[in-house]
Amino acid sequence: MTRPSPVSAAPDPAEEAAAVVEAVLADLPRHRGVVVDSPPGAGKSTLVVRAAGHIAATGEPLMIVAQTNEQVDDLVDRLVVAHPDLTVGRLSASGYRPPARLLSHPRVRTGTRLADLDDPAVVIATADKWAWVDGRVWPWAIVDEAYQMRSDKLLRIAGRFERALFVGDPGQLDPFSIVDAERWAGLSWDPVQSAVSVLLRHNPDLPVHRLPVSWRLPASAAPVVSEAFYPFTGFRAGTGPGDRSLVYTAGGTHTPCDRALEEAAASGWALYELPERHTVRTDAEAVRAVARLATRLLQRAPVSVSERGEHRLGPDRVAVGAAHRDQVAAIRAAGVPEGVTVDTANRLQGREYDVTIVLHPLSGRRDATAFHLESGRLCVLASRHRHACLVVARAGIAELLDAHPSAEPVPLGVPVKFPDGWEANQAVLDHLSRHRVTA
Repeated sequence: MTRPSPVSAAPDPAEEAAAVVEAVLADLPRHRGVVVDSPPGAGKSTLVVRAAGHIAATGEPLMIVAQTNEQVDDLVDRLVVAHPDLTVGRLSASGYRPPARLLSHPRVRTGTRLADLDDPAVVIATADKWAWVDGRVWPWAIVDEAYQMRSDKLLRIAGRFERALFVGDPGQLDPFSIVDAERWAGLSWDPVQSAVSVLLRHNPDLPVHRLPVSWRLPASAAPVVSEAFYPFTGFRAGTGPGDRSLVYTAGGTHTPCDRALEEAAASGWALYELPERHTVRTDAEAVRAVARLATRLLQRAPVSVSERGEHRLGPDRVAVGAAHRDQVAAIRAAGVPEGVTVDTANRLQGREYDVTIVLHPLSGRRDATAFHLESGRLCVLASRHRHACLVVARAGIAELLDAHPSAEPVPLGVPVKFPDGWEANQAVLDHLSRHRVTA
C-alpha cells in the first residue's frame, strides 16, 4: 500500500520575512549596492529603520534619502522610537517647521545645514535637499521609496556615499516629471526612469531581494493585487482568511449602497456599478455615490477585528481615492464626512487605512489613455486597505478596454514594463465583477 506523501506546511510568514531581512543585512557589507523590492505593506519602512540601526551600530555615519518631507518626518519619528539612543539629524529647507511629534524627541536636531546638526549618527533629508549638500562623503546611504526617485536625482547625489541600500515598491507609480521625456526615451541613463531601473541596467550584478509578505493587505486582497501587479515576483498575506473581519453594529437597509457595504465587509471587495454612460471627468452621479458610501459606512458604526485587536472604525481610518485633483475637490464638496482622507493616488501612495473607497480611473471615459491605464495608479488605489476596498465605476469599462488595447509605441532600448496597464486593469475588473452591486 502506497502511503500518501506528507503535505509540507507553508512557512510561517513572519519567519519567511525575517529570513529575507537577515539576507539583506548580510549583503550590505559585501556589495556597493543592495536593492529590496517591497510589495504594498510588506514592512518597507520597518526594514529601513532596522537597517539604519544595524549600520549605526557599527559606528559609521549614515545618510538616508526620502522623496517627500512627509516621508522624511515619518522616518525620523519611527527611527527614534525604535532606537531611542540614536542621534538623528533632520536636514530641511529654510522655512521648514518640524511637527510636534519630532519636537518631542530630544535626540532629534533639525537644521538647514550639516553644521546645524552637531554631527549625528544618522542624517535624513529629501533627495532634493541632499542635492545641495556638498563637501562630505558618507560610507553608507539608504534610499527609501527608490522607485519613486527619478534617476537624475540619484545621479546628483551618487557622489555623497560609498555603499547604499535601495528600498521601494516596483508596482507603484513611476516617478513624476512635468518635462517631456521623449527625447531621452531608450537611453540607458533616461533621467525620468526610476533610480532603481537605471541603477540595475548599469549594475546588473547587484543583489535584488524581495520581501515576500504583505502585512497590510488581507487574505482577500493579497492574491488579487499580487497576480495583477506583481505577476513575476508575487507575495502573500501575513494573515489568514479568518484573521480579520469588519462588522457593522448599526443595521442597514436593502439599498444598493448598503448592499455594497455588506459585500465589502463579507468579501473584502465591492464594485458599486452605475449605469453605463460617457461623462465629464467630475461625474456628478459617481461623485455623489462615493460620498454616500463614505457617509453610510460611518453611519453603520463599523468595528474592525484583526491581529491588532478590536477597534471602532473612525473617519481617520477611511480613505477615498481618485485619479485627478478636480475629482478629489468634487468629492470633498459632495459632503464626505469630516476626518475622512480624500486624495489622489499619487498622494495616497505609501499610506494605509482600514477601508478605502475608489473612483475607478476609467469610469465614464470614452477612451483609455496611458495616464488612466497606468498600472501603478490602479495598484496604489487598490492596495491601501487592511479590510475592504469599494470601487465606484460606471458599467462599460470592460468594453472600453476591449476597444482600446494596449498600443502605445515602445521606443527602441526601452525595457518593457510589466505588468502592462491594460492587462492589470482587466485582471482587477475580472475580480471585481464577482462582487458587483448595481446601483
